[in-house]
Amino acid sequence: MKLSDELPVDHRLATVYRIGAGLCGVILLIFGVLGFADQLSFFDTSGSQVAGLSTNGVLSLISVVVGLVLIAGAMIGGNVASMVNMTVGTLFLLSGFVHIFILDKGANILDFGMPNVIFSFVMGLLILTFGMYGRVTGGLPHDNPYWRSRHPEEAAREDAARRAKAGPPRVTGGGIGQTLR
Repeated sequence: MKLSDELPVDHRLATVYRIGAGLCGVILLIFGVLGFADQLSFFDTSGSQVAGLSTNGVLSLISVVVGLVLIAGAMIGGNVASMVNMTVGTLFLLSGFVHIFILDKGANILDFGMPNVIFSFVMGLLILTFGMYGRVTGGLPHDNPYWRSRHPEEAAREDAARRAKAGPPRVTGGGIGQTLR
């Protein structure tokens, strides 16, 4: 079974995924555009700063591309937005870990400084949280679509018990064939 097979297609959590992807995408897009507006050299590692973070042309380009990917995920919505959030969030966390080890080395072609590493961790956790919201925990409520898709037999039993408790439909004198609950 693939992860995407167990995900419900339409649910109210999709709004959270869309808002998270859109918000974080806009932040990254603005950061990237500001880097391009400063006409930074592509592989410059001299410490040019935008919004308190060191950057260069490559990091600006990556920020714009990732921002557009997040915004596209937000526009598509649903499970796509959730998966995009989880993927991008994970990549941000990995980037933070990688850049901690190459901060003052020649391999630091993105001109990361410690504020960039902290931003990468914070943004990664934020995006990842938006992507996983309502999907992972041991205590999902039984009306959660992810819980229902993972426990279809128990969900069906609960639905049957709820219908039985409500009783048979009542017939009213409103007209032929009309029933009300």
